[in-house]
Amino acid sequence: MKKITGISLFTGAGGMDVGFINAGVMVKVANELNNYAADTYVSNHPETLTIRGDINQNFDKLTNYTNIDIVFGGPPCQGFSVAGKMDPNDERSQLIWSFLDVVEKVHPTVFVMENVKALGKLEKWDAIRQKYLDRALELGYTCNYLILNAADFGVSQNRERVFFIGSRTKKDFSLFLSALDKHKEKPKTLRELLGSLPIAGSEENPITCTAKITLATNPVMRKSPYAGMIFNGMGRPLNLDSVSTTLPASMGGNKTPIVDTAILADPSAYDWIKDYHGKLSKGEITTSFGPAPEHLRRLTIKEAAAIQSFPDNYIFKGSKSAIYTQIGNAVPCKLAESVAKSVIETYF
Repeated sequence: MKKITGISLFTGAGGMDVGFINAGVMVKVANELNNYAADTYVSNHPETLTIRGDINQNFDKLTNYTNIDIVFGGPPCQGFSVAGKMDPNDERSQLIWSFLDVVEKVHPTVFVMENVKALGKLEKWDAIRQKYLDRALELGYTCNYLILNAADFGVSQNRERVFFIGSRTKKDFSLFLSALDKHKEKPKTLRELLGSLPIAGSEENPITCTAKITLATNPVMRKSPYAGMIFNGMGRPLNLDSVSTTLPASMGGNKTPIVDTAILADPSAYDWIKDYHGKLSKGEITTSFGPAPEHLRRLTIKEAAAIQSFPDNYIFKGSKSAIYTQIGNAVPCKLAESVAKSVIETYF
């Protein structure tokens, strides 16, 4: 079989690359602006030429390649995200066009661009989406987009993202959708996944977030104990019998999700979080303050990486905060692998 070659843009720690490499893509060159993320990438992918710095300042280096099959990557999404200011003039919003500039020069058979769900769904971005599709068509690509949930592809996390897929072939997009459907996989629950890892606090899985967990003085209630804010900060408790909510790039402090070690060790143990939430909901507790029970802790780096489906031996570089950010920013490896395999099966 022909070896599929690729160029990786906005590479980050390399979550998308892991998936594409596992699918059989030989990544020739990668580009990343953040030095910590680039250090992580180089540590795990020494065979790939890594170009550090701004994509627009390294355009000539990145496009000095011929016969590339796939250009892929996930431009920074803060400009489009509902968690950000949603400013189309945010300079980070402009990077989707830089992605297409590279596509224009390299002229691969296929390109795959990942971004936040909002870019693929919100009416606010209709004009941006149409402009993107029109530009791709001008470059000779039929481009389609779809929103995928990582949990449908074996990732223990509800994480929805949009993928724009452009092809120079005449093959119908329905063939890609059929191929993708074959790669769907039921994810492990967090109990299954975290339970398979070394115990938190051990040498293999050290405690990496020491942000205190205290009870919210003015809790924001939701129907579920795993939503709202019953603790300080945005770090919500995880439902161990389901999959994780979307891991944010802002992990590392009190936005890091919370794990109840008592019920992780014993599913039949007293569920303090559910009980506490229930009492708050019924008005049995009206004023909350003070520390949470000691058996509640923050998610570790090892666990966050596993939830994002990084390989167990993946090496991360930088401060703890920088590593949490790299993990939260990544495209889940298994989701990327499913997309890449489907692209290869359809278009090559």
